[in-house]
Amino acid sequence: MAPTASTRLERYAWLSVAAAIATISLKTLAWWLTGSVGLLSDALESVVNLVAAFLALWMLRLAASPPSREHPYGYSKAEYFSAGIEGALIVLAAAGILATAIPRLAHPQPLEMPGWGLALSIGASAINLAVALVLIRAGHAHRSITLEADGRHLMTDVYTSAGVIAGVGLVFVTGWLILDPLVALAVAAQIVWTGLGLVRRSVSGLLDSAIPEEDREEISRIFDEYARRHRLSFHALRTRRAAARSFISFHLLVPDEWSVARAHRLSEEIEERIRELIEGASIDVHIEPISDPASYDDQGLDR
Repeated sequence: MAPTASTRLERYAWLSVAAAIATISLKTLAWWLTGSVGLLSDALESVVNLVAAFLALWMLRLAASPPSREHPYGYSKAEYFSAGIEGALIVLAAAGILATAIPRLAHPQPLEMPGWGLALSIGASAINLAVALVLIRAGHAHRSITLEADGRHLMTDVYTSAGVIAGVGLVFVTGWLILDPLVALAVAAQIVWTGLGLVRRSVSGLLDSAIPEEDREEISRIFDEYARRHRLSFHALRTRRAAARSFISFHLLVPDEWSVARAHRLSEEIEERIRELIEGASIDVHIEPISDPASYDDQGLDR
């Protein structure tokens, strides 16, 4: 039996869980070998990644739940909660970096990064980078903001480790200790931008944002095609996006002499064209007579 879309998404979430466990192990080993408090802090940050991965798994399962009596439109918006929480965790991680880096601007400190600790940190970052790229790509392909947010979260861990390595390298080459906190501040700024972006998209999704403009333009082109062929008219197009699911409604105005059956057949044809364009779209069509003045009085949201 072929896996369902929900099962495929959950597999990506389990990949994130496995990556978090692997990086926790590597970073804990690096701390045990070196005694570096910085590496211990990095390992503890990976524990947050593990919690976030389980949160993503939970939200994906909830989002895939079938509609219920209390939630007739389904639970797909649950993904936005996961993305918002992960965005907030990313911003908190940046705050931790700032809290460490700012005092070092006034009091630069010598760096200690023994070879084994550096090697293990690079290995953990490589795992996070590979999994982050897979999750972000899968998030775009399946329109899952949860997977994308989890990938972005892992990528911030990569940025952090890259900043540590870059800071060590620059200080080693130049001897300027202040370069280490400056690099950390640059990394923190990048992480804050990523986290706030996820929070913004999460809030936008919860507020019923429209589907992408390019998709709306394609729908309008379909309307124009059928209007020319059948002397039809369309209005009151409304769309909203709930993670991987899209909701589309519009009014189809047909010639007065058409039967209900004929109008319904054409409506089904138009709906199929739109579903070929937008996978997983839920479409609601209201059919009206084109010459009735009342057909043009119900275009507002309150109607």
